[in-house]
Amino acid sequence: MVMRVFVAGGSGVLGRRLVPRLVARGHEVTATTTSAAKLGELARLGADGVVMDGLDASSVGEAVARARPEAIVHQMTAISLTHAGKPDIKHPDRWFALTNRLRTEGTDHLLAAAEANGVSHVVAQGYASWNGIREGGWVKTEEDPLDLLEGTAAYGGLKALGHVEDVVLKSGGAVLRYGAFYGPGAMDDQVVLLRKRQYPLIGRGTGYSSWVHLDDAANATVLAVEQKARGVFNVVDDEPAPASEWLPHLAACAGAGRPMRIPVWLGRLLAGDQAVVMMTQGRGFSNAKAKRELGWQPDRPSWREGFRAELA
Repeated sequence: MVMRVFVAGGSGVLGRRLVPRLVARGHEVTATTTSAAKLGELARLGADGVVMDGLDASSVGEAVARARPEAIVHQMTAISLTHAGKPDIKHPDRWFALTNRLRTEGTDHLLAAAEANGVSHVVAQGYASWNGIREGGWVKTEEDPLDLLEGTAAYGGLKALGHVEDVVLKSGGAVLRYGAFYGPGAMDDQVVLLRKRQYPLIGRGTGYSSWVHLDDAANATVLAVEQKARGVFNVVDDEPAPASEWLPHLAACAGAGRPMRIPVWLGRLLAGDQAVVMMTQGRGFSNAKAKRELGWQPDRPSWREGFRAELA
């Protein structure tokens, strides 16, 4: 069924892959950006672009009312250099400050606009890479709790993601917990650090992470919109893996030297608690539910081939 779809954050790294896929399926797409300079790009992708401030309830309400959508997709973040400055994994509370507000206040504004305009379905961005609860097995399902890292600088951001899940699920929508993104524009900063030998392996690198290519994430989102999916779905590839495997492979694909290995105490000092947990204790995720209920299959089932193809 062809729908009018409102993509909040349509000019972002995932939005730019999602919008043309929705258009190709025949949907009428309105996509938002915070910069008028990006309206031309959205038009080239086939969308009706609109400038919107996701933290301004009036701006959100007016944009949604004009678009008259039948579904809303929430992809608003602010972690680009323009919005957040240089990546700072040691201080995610600072780096993700604006994104955390978009995931709390911004989500609430979108849901209020949806209710005011009779929009029955919302699909929102979640996260499932290394942040599964740190007990039991290394691979988690949607039934397993997430790790909020209470008492660390990462807590605010992980709690904000929890807010997205709480309110979107209450509204009858879907949250897609994407793995760590790779693809055009998604990991340029990591590649730069690897080539400078500034992205070390911490400890034994036993912590697991899950990855997903942007195009696979976008395809899963289209399915969730068209099927009016409800609930939480892990949108990750088929191979959760420890840092000791994926980081050296990423370095090799990027033409960089093998990452240095540093002890946990030094990793905590240089990169902070989040990086230590990710590389030493992180839990990856299973995509079985997304395959079973959405009928989704990743075109890049493993980061091994995906990294190589992306950095060739």
